[in-house]
Parts: sequence; structure tokens; C-alpha cells
Amino acid sequence: MRKLSIFGLANGVLLAAVAFVTLFPFLYMASVSLSGSNYVLKGMVSWFPRGFNVDMYKFVLDDPRIMRAYWNTIVYAVVGTAVALVVTGFGAYALSKREMFFHRGFTIMIVITMFFSGGMIPTFLVVRELGIMNSIWAMVLPSAVSTWNLLIMRTFFANIPKELEESGKLDGLSELGIFARIVAPLSGAIFATIGLFYAVGLWNNFLNPLLYLRDPDLFPLQVILRNMLLVGQAGSGDLTAAKGGDSLIVEESYTYAVILVSTLPILCLYPFLQRYFVRGVMIGAVKG
Repeated sequence: MRKLSIFGLANGVLLAAVAFVTLFPFLYMASVSLSGSNYVLKGMVSWFPRGFNVDMYKFVLDDPRIMRAYWNTIVYAVVGTAVALVVTGFGAYALSKREMFFHRGFTIMIVITMFFSGGMIPTFLVVRELGIMNSIWAMVLPSAVSTWNLLIMRTFFANIPKELEESGKLDGLSELGIFARIVAPLSGAIFATIGLFYAVGLWNNFLNPLLYLRDPDLFPLQVILRNMLLVGQAGSGDLTAAKGGDSLIVEESYTYAVILVSTLPILCLYPFLQRYFVRGVMIGAVKG
């Protein structure tokens, strides 16, 4: 039996405190969104719902704005992650070849972008000149490559034994064939890790739709949620009337319900990718 040290006890207490601080907002939002408005108005909701009901979630699922924005967010996240993985994968595989022409120069130029960028206005002008404003590509292409993710994936590819690639060349495979048939199948961990990074970033993307989208039908969930929190567009008149005119409490409960619904897909996705996430980051950080 292992002895409990002072460090282990302190570490356990610290981690428990961090877990509590992290989980309490979700617990509170779930309690409020599942409670009756009268109990919320009286401040009687804390840990568990009072007057349990799921009316707010019914309103969320029936609100066309929310469901349309939900669908837009899913499309942006799925398409954007797929595009980002393809572009990042090809770029990282090329950079992992030290014999590539001007390898060091390309690497330095890419690393510089981690510290200096073109800025918001030049990026906006580029997107406008490309003619992709107010379209799905305005959400996908500007964030198609992350320098940090590119370098992590490059390090992972550099650790793959060269003998495997040489055997592919002996079988007549091209560089593209080696990547598709040998490297990519062996890189499930790093693709899952980087894909999770991209998916979370696209799911929570708020600035790009504000800059590049003008049509409300194209807004993702984060913009709709911002409107509800800051502009007070939490639900329709029918929603207020359904709760006896208690608009403040209805909006609070409704907003919390939307927040929980918007975070649910990522929360459900992470447990399935956790083992790939840890392994992919550790392997990709062995050497630079």
C-alpha cells in the first residue's frame, strides 16, 4: 500500500479545488435552466434544480434561430476541421523532410508568423478581395492553418522511421502515396489531437463571423449567443408570456440552456479522443 505524502495530499486538494471551480458554473447553469422561474426569482437555486422542468430546452429546440445557428456551427466545424487537417498534414509532412529544398528558410518564415501577423485589417482585405465574404469559406479558409499545430504535426512526422518510407519507395509509391498509405494511417493520434484543437477553435469562433458574415442566416451559434447576452434577444414574446411575463428570469434560464446546448457536442467529443489527445501531444513534443 502506497503511503500518502504531504505533497500528494496537497496536490489532491489543489486538483479537487480546480475541478470544483471548473465544474461549478456548469452545475449552476444546469440547475437554473432546469428550475422553475419562481424559484430562480427567489434565489433558491444553487446546487440542484427546484421545480424541475425542461421547458427552456423545449424552447431552445423550437427556436428557429438557435437551430439554424447550431447547424451552421456544425457545418463550419466539420468542414473547417477537415480542410485544416488536410492542409496542415501536407504542410507538416513537407517540412518534416530535411532534405527538402530551402527547408530551413521555409521553417523560419513559418515560425515568424507565430510572433508577427498581417493583422486584422489586411486579413479582412484579403478575404474581401478573394470574394469569399459572407460565405462558408470566410469561416474556413482564414483559420485553415495554425503554425503551432503545423509544427507539432511536423515533429510527429519527423519521428516516423525512415525505413517505412524507403520501403514504400521500393514498392513504387510516390511521396503522395507514401503519405496516404503509410504516414497517415500511422498518425491517427496526432490527427485526432490536432483535429480536436481545430474543432474547438472553430466551434468557439466568434471574431471571424463578426468580420466576414453579414447574413443573419449564416451566423454561428456563438454570435446568436452573444446577441442574447448583450443585446437581450433571449427568446421571443411567446417565451416571455409562457412564463407569466417574468422576462428577466426567463431570459436567464433560456440563456443558460442555450450555453449548455452549445457546449454539449465538444464535451461529448473529448472523452472519446482523450487517449489520442494525450498520446499525440506527447509524441509530437519529443524533439523539435
